[in-house]
Amino acid sequence: MDELPWPFIGTDELAAGRVSRYRLRTRYQPIFRNVYVPKGATLTPSTKAVAAWLWSRRQATVAGMSAAALHGAKWIDARLPAELNRPSRDRPNGVVLLHSDALRDDEVCMVRGIPVTTPARTAFDIGRRRGLTAAVVRLDGLMRATKLSAGDVELLSERYRGARGVVQLRRAIALSDSGAESPQETRTRLTLVAGGLPAPRTQIEVFDEGYFVARLDMGYDDWLVAVEFDGAQHWTDPGQRAGDIDRHAELEALGWRVVRVASDMLRYRPETVVARTRSALIAAGWRDPAERRVMTRIRANSRP
Repeated sequence: MDELPWPFIGTDELAAGRVSRYRLRTRYQPIFRNVYVPKGATLTPSTKAVAAWLWSRRQATVAGMSAAALHGAKWIDARLPAELNRPSRDRPNGVVLLHSDALRDDEVCMVRGIPVTTPARTAFDIGRRRGLTAAVVRLDGLMRATKLSAGDVELLSERYRGARGVVQLRRAIALSDSGAESPQETRTRLTLVAGGLPAPRTQIEVFDEGYFVARLDMGYDDWLVAVEFDGAQHWTDPGQRAGDIDRHAELEALGWRVVRVASDMLRYRPETVVARTRSALIAAGWRDPAERRVMTRIRANSRP
């Protein structure tokens, strides 16, 4: 017999004759009651979401981070529990978060034949969870995977304006950007904004006389200042390293100033990221609005 598509409900496959009890016992393992996957299988967030929905007897709506996973969002920790929305006192043989929110018809859609909270409702739920930076990371991932706009989420925040966490949700929406390609890029962008710099534009494509040169993580077009987050491969892979050197030289030849950010710097010295970016902007001719305000006050106070 070929391997069954999984996850699957054990009793359904037994009744259909697609698996024997011996094969079910020896080749598969239950992750929730009566829901099976191959032994040793790696469970992704989306796989876990489908399995939890099957455990609910196909009666629940997939919600939260599980909904984000089914919508295609990345950067979701596979160790997180699956999330369902269904009023229930049942608890599965495993870890599932059960929500009992009342969902309107326009807050649920079908993904692969499974009822899932819409991208907007999913954003409304995961953007209100504690921790602003984490909320923005989650929203960035969901927005990148879907056509969700900030306006879609704002409509729900108005619909449920008294809900817990709505104030944080609105801040997270204002800070979100679908151009982020990793959580570290999101954190870099938030570090710059928290340091008083303008929000950078993400995924900037640079051309030289019509020829593509590079796509920058983020930066400031008007000032030709780029901010690039370098993951571990940029330092450990010789091929990647050589390509980075050539790329950097091409950008400098076109007048770009490049601020490179590493994970340790972002984590332990965020002020360095801000200071280097501010210095690059000032060298390019940018004037800090805060500095201009201070100078204006000084001039006003110095008048006779």
